[in-house]
Amino acid sequence: MNSTLESATSRDGTWIAFERTGRGPAVILIGGAFNDRGTVGGLASALAPHAMAIAYDRRGRGQSAASTDYAIERELEDLAAVIEAIGEPASVFGHSSGGVLALAAAAQRLPLRNLAVYEPTFVVDTSRPRPGRDLADRVQALVAEGKRDDAAALFLAEAVALPPEMIHGMRTSGAWAYFSGLANSLPFDLAVCGSGMELPAQRLASISVPTLVLNGGNTAPWLAAASRAVAEVVPGAVHRVIEGQDHGVLQQPAALRDVLVEFFS
Repeated sequence: MNSTLESATSRDGTWIAFERTGRGPAVILIGGAFNDRGTVGGLASALAPHAMAIAYDRRGRGQSAASTDYAIERELEDLAAVIEAIGEPASVFGHSSGGVLALAAAAQRLPLRNLAVYEPTFVVDTSRPRPGRDLADRVQALVAEGKRDDAAALFLAEAVALPPEMIHGMRTSGAWAYFSGLANSLPFDLAVCGSGMELPAQRLASISVPTLVLNGGNTAPWLAAASRAVAEVVPGAVHRVIEGQDHGVLQQPAALRDVLVEFFS
């Protein structure tokens, strides 16, 4: 199915690239850390027979312009600019920290028709350590020094809570260049998730759009707990488990297609 590459200009002048695939009601897809619009491209193709899927590069990724203003407000303004460029209210799907951003957009009363999030990255239990509150500053400092490999590894260790041996394996793999190449955008993910990645229960309780919260049946315990916690505090939210899946569900878009098409229809 053909796609068209377009752009929107955010409030601060930052150029945001987005891609439309398919026709029908608009569904905006938001990736998380180490993601650009290509990461959600498979899901866009899966949804395109049923909707107009919009995949966009968050600032500092892909073909969107870079920025050093690491504030969630800038990312919300970027999303608002994409919605304005589309010309209609949109459904939104967010994965990981992209889900956290989508929840913030709903709480901010952006013109969303409904909202689905997959494993938003809040730390709500003791199954993993909570990241240091200065993690964003430390990652940003490494990026500023040009130490992208170290910035990516630090993020994976503290924000994602991966064990050292797994990070070592990633760093010695052929795919590591992709991770380090997107390290400059990691301060945005940390700004979106907030200091300590704590659940903003009061803010989430103000969400009024229909909301679906998903997690994989094989995912890490802390991500499953976060998904349940979000569903408990967002009024009227529905929680569903996608059996056989984990945090890498975007690599298996068919696992999400039916549940999202049903919810967004």
